[in-house]
Amino acid sequence: MTGAGARMSRSDGLRVVAIADADSFVKWSASLLGIVPGIRPHLLLVQTPLTASVEQQRTALAGTGMPVEAVTRIAFSRAAAWLEGQRPDVVLLAGRGPFVRLMGRVIDALTHRPVVVAGLPGMAIPAQRGALDYRRHADLLVVHSHREARAFAELGRLIDVRMPTALATLPFARSRSRMLQADRARVLAGDSVRPAGTIVADRPDAPRPVRAPATDIVFAAQALVPVGREERAEIAATLVRAAEADPDRRIVVKLRSRPGESETHLERDPYLELLPSRRPANLVVSYDSMAHALSTAAGLVTVSSTAAVEAVALGVPVIALDSFGVSKSLLNTVFVGSGLLGGRREVVAGRFRHPHPDWLRDNYFHPASDSTWWEHVEQLVALRRAGALPAKRVPAARGGALHEAWHRASVLGREDRTLSGAAALAIGAPATKALAAVRRGRASGDGGTWADATTDVTLEPNPFHDSIRR
Repeated sequence: MTGAGARMSRSDGLRVVAIADADSFVKWSASLLGIVPGIRPHLLLVQTPLTASVEQQRTALAGTGMPVEAVTRIAFSRAAAWLEGQRPDVVLLAGRGPFVRLMGRVIDALTHRPVVVAGLPGMAIPAQRGALDYRRHADLLVVHSHREARAFAELGRLIDVRMPTALATLPFARSRSRMLQADRARVLAGDSVRPAGTIVADRPDAPRPVRAPATDIVFAAQALVPVGREERAEIAATLVRAAEADPDRRIVVKLRSRPGESETHLERDPYLELLPSRRPANLVVSYDSMAHALSTAAGLVTVSSTAAVEAVALGVPVIALDSFGVSKSLLNTVFVGSGLLGGRREVVAGRFRHPHPDWLRDNYFHPASDSTWWEHVEQLVALRRAGALPAKRVPAARGGALHEAWHRASVLGREDRTLSGAAALAIGAPATKALAAVRRGRASGDGGTWADATTDVTLEPNPFHDSIRR
C-alpha cells in the first residue's frame, strides 16, 4: 500500500500525547495533532504558572478537533505516573524551553520511551539559540516553513547542535496552503467583497471570500512587541483614531488573557490599561478565538503575530505594523518582501493588503506535499520499536541537585512545594540575573545578533526580559 492509505495504516492506533501548559501551545499542539488521521490523540495540561485557564483552554481548542474527553489537567507530580500508565508511542512537547527540558527529564525516566517531538507554536523567525538548545534532546523538531528549516539548520551549525527537523504546515495556515495548487496568475476574486482601500501586492492567489458581514478591523495584541510603553500607547491611540474615523465598523482588540489569567509571555503594559476608559463605542475588546474574530474581519493589524498567517489563510488582508521599524527585536523581519508592512496612517485609512505571491511559498504557505513531518514521526516510531533509535536524554544539570531543583522550581513556580526548590530559587535567582546581564553584553559574530536584520538567526539571549517565573 502506498500514499495516504499506507500512512493511515501505519498511524492506526498510535497513542500520541501532547504535553502543554500555556494557551498558545495548547492551540498549536491540538491543531497539529487534529489533522493526523488514524491516531489516538490526547492533550496533557501540566499545571505551571503559565497553564491556560479553563476558559482559555476552551478558546484554544475551538476548531482543533481535539475532543474535551481527550484532555487531562494534571499536577507535575502526577505526570510521570500518568505517562507510565498511558504508554504513549509519541509525545509532542509543547511549551517554552525550560518546560520542554523539565518534561524531557520525566520522559527519560519512563520504562517505555516514546518518540519525542518538539516545536514552536507560531512563526519562529528569527531562529533563537535558546529555542533550539532547550529542544536539542527531542528526536525531531517541527518547523513550519522552508525559511525556518534553513534558519534552524544554520543555527544548528553555529552552535554545534545536530537535530533533525521536519516541515509541517502551520495549523492556522492549512486552508491557504491548499490554494497554492491554483494558477498563480489569478488575481483576487470577488472585488465586491474587497474592503475599501485594500492593496493587492502584485498578483497573489485568489483567497477564500470573506463571508458577510466582514467589516471588523481586528488588532492582534502581543505581549512581547513592541516592548516600550510609549510605543504600545501609540498603537492604542491609533486604534482609537481608527474607530473614530469610521463609526460604522468595529475595531476589535483581540486579547489572549483576561485580567488574572496568564499567557505564554509576560505582558508588562496591557492594552486594557493603555486604552482610554471613555473610548468609542465601536472599539471593543474580545477574548474569543482568533478564528472567531477573523470570521467577521475586513482586515487584521499586528506587529508580528502569527495571526497574520491565520488571516492570510482566510483571505483577510493584513497590515504588519512597521511604524517602529523592522528588526529582529520586533519579530517582524519575516514580513520583509511580503507586501504586508504598513504604518499607523494606513490602519486608520483602512488600506490593508494581501501578500506578494513570491513570499508565500517560502513563508508558511508551501504546498501540502512539502509537509512531511508525520511521515518522519512514523519512521522514528518504527525505528524505536526495532530498537534502532537511541534515546536522546537530557543531561544532568551541571550544578548538581541544587541546579536541577532551580530548573524545576523556575518552571513550576508555586506548583513546586519542595524545600530544595525554594532554596534553589533563593540562591539561583540573583545569580542567573547577573549571568544574563553578562551574556547580553557579549558581542556575537556570524551575524547572530539581534541588531543584525540581514540574518534569520540569533545567538544572543533575547532582549525581552521574559522570565518564565511569574
